[in-house]
Order: sequence, then structure tokens, then C-alpha cells
Amino acid sequence: MTDMAPRRRGRPARKDTDSGPSAQQKILESARAEFAERGYDKTSIRGIAKAAGVDPALVHHYFGTKDEVFAAAVEVSFEPALMVPVLLADGLDGIGERLARYFIGVWENPVTRAPMLAIMRSALTHEAAAKVLRTFVLRRLLERIAVELDVPNPTFRAELAASHMIGIAFLRYVIKADPLASADSEEIVKMVAPTLQRYLTGN
Repeated sequence: MTDMAPRRRGRPARKDTDSGPSAQQKILESARAEFAERGYDKTSIRGIAKAAGVDPALVHHYFGTKDEVFAAAVEVSFEPALMVPVLLADGLDGIGERLARYFIGVWENPVTRAPMLAIMRSALTHEAAAKVLRTFVLRRLLERIAVELDVPNPTFRAELAASHMIGIAFLRYVIKADPLASADSEEIVKMVAPTLQRYLTGN
């Protein structure tokens, strides 16, 4: 007779190294690194698990599919839940400048630039990655701002703002087209801010 408790279905076997809040964080950090180095197509759940030192079943348990791991890695890079209230804290006056500075700041920071490069490159060739990027930028970031706007077609305005910022990111950081690629980031913010302000508020 054994004193081992039966394993619950649907949950991976747990090791001491797998348990606790650090396991989930290790998986996310490894996912960001794997997507940054290999891109979406060449990254696998097994590879993420190996890099994190956990069982692949644990990755599925915490995050589900590769698409869902990818989405979580994107959110870690942008931290939208934390930043949207900050962007809106001072009202709509100056929202274009704050949004531009925040978005450019994500790309200028080496820690978040690498996974965002992988995300952008993957989105060009893989529909699942493109869907995650669209969903994140529009629904999780800009639509949270759009609901605060007292203007016609707020979601459409949010899409225009998203297209503007993603276009800048692609030209500056992915294909590195000069003079945009070598321009001072603060200069970009100052030139882009009025356009984002007009998109989002009509002013």
C-alpha cells in the first residue's frame, strides 16, 4: 500500500522548484527571452519550459497555449494595467504627449525593446502574433483611453493613434530607416504628440 496521494487530473506534477509564485515569473521571463531570440514561429512551449527549468505542463497550467504565453509576454513589456491610470491621471490635456513619451520609452528601454522587436517581427509573418499585437495595443491600451474620450468614434480614433505609433516603431526600430532611426527620441515625442492629441480628443 502506498501513502502517495493521487495526482489531480489536469494539473502537472509539482516539484519544489516548480512551486510558489516564482515559478510563474520564471516562465514569463523565459518566454520573453525565447520570443526575443527565436521569434514566434521558432519558440515552443517545451523550449520556454526548458529555459525556465520547469515541466512543460506547468507552462500550460499557468498560461495555456503558446498564443496565451505570447500575450502574457507582451503585457509584461507594456504593463498597461499600471500605465493607463498614470496616462489619464491629469485628464485629457496633454494625453498625446504622455502617450507618445510612454510608447517611445518602451522602445528606448533595452529591457523591453528586445521582446518588442521579436513581437513586431513575428507579427509581420504570423497571424497569431499579429492578432495578439492588435488585441494588446488596441483593446488593452488604447481602448482603455478611448472610453474616457468625449468625442465621436473613440475606438476609430484609438486605431488611428495605434497605427501611427506602430508605424513609427517599425520604421525606427525594426528596419531602422534614417533619419527617423537616428533622431532624438524627445524630438519624435514633440512632433508626434500634437497628432496623437488631435486623434484622441479632436483638438
